[in-house]
Amino acid sequence: MKISREEVQRVAALARLSFTPEEEELLTRQLDKILQYVEKLNQLDTEKVEPLAHVIDIVNGFRNDQVIHEPAVDALLSNAPAKENNFFKVPKIIE
Repeated sequence: MKISREEVQRVAALARLSFTPEEEELLTRQLDKILQYVEKLNQLDTEKVEPLAHVIDIVNGFRNDQVIHEPAVDALLSNAPAKENNFFKVPKIIE
């Protein structure tokens, strides 16, 4: 597939980008090479290739929520400037 300079200018206008003529020429050549490579990939026989979402077979990456080291409330609040019951007391910021 051959891409024209006018197509590059049209896409640049849609993306609200401005390029110098030299940049347009460079982008046209680069995009044309990319499209030629994609065209080569389209020629491959992928009939027996299963679609996949991830290259590694991952079932579930989550773990159960478990408290491993339960914090000591007294130790956490020992340096608090103000506390109320087992909580930090902070100044009210919403009227």
